[in-house]
Amino acid sequence: MEKKELLEKINRLRKEKNAVILAHFYQESDIQDIADHVGDSLALAQWAAQTDADIIVLCGVHFMGETAKILNPQKKVLIPDMNAGCSLADSCPADEFEEFVKSHPDYTVISYVNTSAAVKALTDVVVTSTNARKIVEYFPDNEKIIFAPDRNLGNYINSVTGRQMLLWNGACHVHEQFSVEKLVELKKEHPEALVLAHPECTKPLLMLADYIGSTQALLNFATASDKKEFLVATESGILHEMQKKNPDKHFIPVPPNDSTCACNECNFMRLNTLEKVYQCLLNESPEILVEEEIRQKAVKPILRMLELS
Repeated sequence: MEKKELLEKINRLRKEKNAVILAHFYQESDIQDIADHVGDSLALAQWAAQTDADIIVLCGVHFMGETAKILNPQKKVLIPDMNAGCSLADSCPADEFEEFVKSHPDYTVISYVNTSAAVKALTDVVVTSTNARKIVEYFPDNEKIIFAPDRNLGNYINSVTGRQMLLWNGACHVHEQFSVEKLVELKKEHPEALVLAHPECTKPLLMLADYIGSTQALLNFATASDKKEFLVATESGILHEMQKKNPDKHFIPVPPNDSTCACNECNFMRLNTLEKVYQCLLNESPEILVEEEIRQKAVKPILRMLELS
């Protein structure tokens, strides 16, 4: 089907079914352009909590669809490809995490939004990279905290807050793979460029960054900056929105260690396509479902996050 026809059919179905399309910054550009809202994990959760649509099409990965369903049990939540998982969420199996939490009974549990509903159900408060530092600092300095699952984000927050949170040993395959050596080469080729990095990156790469922040924060910083060139160390999907908002600026993706790649893409995020968005709306599937017992437990830390944000 031609792109123009696909877009027309998606728009017709969206209107007929009172559906809203939410897309993460890491989606392919065509999906970002068709979405009602494009944002990071925090923004998607906020929009999902506020929408009056009957159907939510979550163009992202599985845990994002789960979060939307947890917040909207009466709405139908769809995801274009059910195989769109998350390496970071997968690095924290709920059964293993439950044993870890039980072995530290006097700890407050802070979990990144990049986790399954079952892990959220074991959590006191959920965070995103946008609000993680703020929420950690909400607790007293002597609070004993478990932070899961991203060790790189946890280490970064420990370093800027002076905390000593107990970290789960998980990571995002995209942000772990950025090449420090190639970034150094790019800095030599573009001496005026600022380095923008996501806190899920490894410490050696963060040490080369001029600005560290969530996906939305990186976008905001680049838009506000008077600099014209940026080296971007996060999933390359964000470059689409950066370029749209800043047509006079130059954004260069930092490559991964794999020498055959010029940019770093999440293979899970890229499973979603315009064709799958159309089929998803047409057939109202695949549908995200969450067991009610888990949902009732998982919604509390998400609502607490939204309150503290």
